[in-house]
Amino acid sequence: QLQLVESGGRLVQAGDSLRLSCVASGRTFSGWAMGWFRQAPGKEREFVAVISWCGGTEYYVPSVKGRFTISRDKAKNTVLLQMSSLKPDDTAVYYCVASTTVVYRENLYSSLSYDYWGQGTQVTVSS
Repeated sequence: QLQLVESGGRLVQAGDSLRLSCVASGRTFSGWAMGWFRQAPGKEREFVAVISWCGGTEYYVPSVKGRFTISRDKAKNTVLLQMSSLKPDDTAVYYCVASTTVVYRENLYSSLSYDYWGQGTQVTVSS
């Protein structure tokens, strides 16, 4: 069984940068990808970014492209989300996710495509 633990969320001001980290434990991750979703108050859970574990291909939701960068450290079983130019609209609980099987492009945004979820870390961006 794979466990995902996020860290790094906190209160920041608009325009600040923040880095989220997610460590996978329980076994060495060898699935297709790890990434991030987020859920703002009163809104549905939203895809943010994912990175393929083997090739390192990155996928982003348009609203964060150019501001967020996802990366992975295979040796440490870790995925990172570097966020810059943060906006109040980025305020949400950020969840780490992992998929053990290939997710085709048309299903990237679906939460059902991901087998494992972390507990979430709160990011609050004040204006």
